[in-house]
Amino acid sequence: MSFFKLFINFRTINNIFGKPNWFTNIQIMKIPFIKKSTFGLLLLFQMAVAQEHPSLVLTPQSVKDIRAQLGKVPLFDASLADVKFEVDAEIALGIEVPIPKDFSGGYTHERHKRNFLIMEKAGVLYQILGDEKYAVYVRDMLLAYAKLYPTLPLHPQERSYARGKIFWQALNDSNWLVYVSQAYDCVYDFISPTDRAHLEKDLFRPFADFISIGSPQFFNRVHNHSTWGNVAVGMIALVLHDDELLDRALNGLKNDGLPPGMKDSDGGLIRKEGQKTGFLANVDEPFSPDGYYTEGPYYQRYAMYPFLIFAEALQNNKPDLKIFEYKKGILVKSVYALLNLTNSAGEFFPLNDGQKGMSYYSRELVSAVDIAYLFGGKDPSLLSIAEKQARVSLNSPGIAVALGIRDKLAKPFEKKSIDLSDGTDGKQGGVAIIRNKTGNDELTLVMKYAAQGLSHGHYDKLSFSYYHNATEILQDYGLARFVNIEQKGGGNYLKENTTWAKQTIAHNTLIQNETSHFNGDFETGNKFASEKYFYDGSNPKIQIISAKENNAYPGTTLHRTMALIQEDGFERPFLLDIMQVDSKTANQYDLPFYYFGQLMSENFSLETPKSLEPLGKKNGYQHLWKEASATLSEPNAKISWLDEERFYTLTAVTHPNDEVLFVRTGANDPNFNLRRDPGIIFRKKNAKNSTFVSVLESHGSYSTVTESAVNASSSIATLEIVYEDPYYIGVNIKNKSGVSSLLLFSTKDNSAVKKHQLKIKDKTYKWTGVYYKTTNK
Repeated sequence: MSFFKLFINFRTINNIFGKPNWFTNIQIMKIPFIKKSTFGLLLLFQMAVAQEHPSLVLTPQSVKDIRAQLGKVPLFDASLADVKFEVDAEIALGIEVPIPKDFSGGYTHERHKRNFLIMEKAGVLYQILGDEKYAVYVRDMLLAYAKLYPTLPLHPQERSYARGKIFWQALNDSNWLVYVSQAYDCVYDFISPTDRAHLEKDLFRPFADFISIGSPQFFNRVHNHSTWGNVAVGMIALVLHDDELLDRALNGLKNDGLPPGMKDSDGGLIRKEGQKTGFLANVDEPFSPDGYYTEGPYYQRYAMYPFLIFAEALQNNKPDLKIFEYKKGILVKSVYALLNLTNSAGEFFPLNDGQKGMSYYSRELVSAVDIAYLFGGKDPSLLSIAEKQARVSLNSPGIAVALGIRDKLAKPFEKKSIDLSDGTDGKQGGVAIIRNKTGNDELTLVMKYAAQGLSHGHYDKLSFSYYHNATEILQDYGLARFVNIEQKGGGNYLKENTTWAKQTIAHNTLIQNETSHFNGDFETGNKFASEKYFYDGSNPKIQIISAKENNAYPGTTLHRTMALIQEDGFERPFLLDIMQVDSKTANQYDLPFYYFGQLMSENFSLETPKSLEPLGKKNGYQHLWKEASATLSEPNAKISWLDEERFYTLTAVTHPNDEVLFVRTGANDPNFNLRRDPGIIFRKKNAKNSTFVSVLESHGSYSTVTESAVNASSSIATLEIVYEDPYYIGVNIKNKSGVSSLLLFSTKDNSAVKKHQLKIKDKTYKWTGVYYKTTNK
């Protein structure tokens, strides 16, 4: 090939994509040298091709394709305009790289966070729009960081088990590098070789070494933290074409010196014997075959960005890895699992440590939906989620989604009842989501019978929450933290997250002797998961989830069966809850129901104290005010309340001397770190084997405009356990019209083909399978 032809080829590439660094290098070299060695010239050309930029999320071809569509794809154009407006405003403010000193929510923390987010966007704008002001902004800010970084000691805030330098924890430093790697990739060819050498020597390589070799307790574990660390190192490795760094990211540090059993500052396990590490291990272990992430949906959302953005970068740079096919396509599958773990407003169920209100409108899920669409077969149902998100990523996945929406390819994403397994092998329990939807009216039961959930897990075996559309009827408290609000503990986890939110009493599940499951011990809880007994969501008239817990309390077995039943004679479906306790010793059992709204009525007399006292002294009980109590004598207790213009009635089977307690969070909370939420606790004392049965109805409405209450009373006349032995339980629900619904359930044999026969009150019932339901009018 003649030099003239080669020069023209370089020029053509330059005109399309902008001047790359290798073209600059050739210009600097003497032409006679190039003529002397054809081999050297070919090698140089091969290196040039190998070091093409951008190469992570954007590529020269994708940039060309996006530019060709500008002005033709409304959602992409709108997203681009929004990002341009945001970045232009930041450029006008100038560059600020303050000396780090604050926790989350503090000025320096938020400024550095803003910097990495804006740098990534500015880099993208430079590629798409070709305006050098964006490249100048990124370059100048990177140079400012390269000047600052070598001077930084560990962050002055000492709370974290793995302190960062720019931020108080290495996790946030990793966030910075994940985003900034993309920015650097986009402006790589714009920056001079001298400045690149400076940035890589004084900023990027030391940064990658610090969060990996310098922080093995952070980098070499299976956790959302280490996922960010692995991806940070992996992203900069791809930009720098450094195979050693990439191997470190994918497979972890070979020798970390960490002792097995080491824990982080929250008590979470860092290292276990024989544990694999690195990005691939973090894909292998936390995800179940169904795509459920063991830490829960809040942290699954947080981790989806590094998981998927690195997968896209690997696909662009190392296609032979086939990362989107890894573990049977688990990364794309996990997006579907996460979308199913939301209420009707797209908000994630706050299982384990989860902030209420976090939703699929977050930036992580915008990126996740776009990537899952492009690399997961272009499922048109994902387009309906993207339509609601109303923005797309400024890359190939984003333009693909925007084109699909423009071309009216979107189909509804239907969230149906689903049972998601937990654990690498899918045998560590799970989370069942049962939905009943009629028009725009949806009731959703979420029952958690999963594994511990690593360090973000709660002690809440067989707990549940219940929703009407996006409104919580019975709540999971979530976390005790005000994320990124500096006034509240620097935006970090508050001590009440441990003393209240993680404790069993904070959840709608059974507590024995005022002690949390596994005695609140992480190491013990981490060994066990609940066991699914039965699930069937196929029949909208009756959907059932049943699970057992054999290890929360030594010598005690818990078996909870919940059914969402649609029955004539009831305005809406009702929720049947059966909690069976089988113990070798007599104990006190508490079963809470945390509701919202205003109490309307109860069918028993309440005793209210003259002054409030905490319900107990520890294990979360110290945070509950005892507002009222009653000793029950009737066979049914009825409690009604009004919330969000809808009435609810809880009817429970009770026995003489059972107690009901009305409680409210906020005791022993001098800093007002807890919400003041009400709850009802059913208590049985000195009981060995016990069964709690209740039905929750949603009924009627109240209008503050017309001041009229419609169907404000319960439809249930009686609720009765008509049969119970070690093998079966029978529950009858009779409404006020005299219609009875009978559910018979096999509690020991869950075979779908097992034949059963049971005689109750001189009547014989025969059926095949786990349960039998009939209605007698």
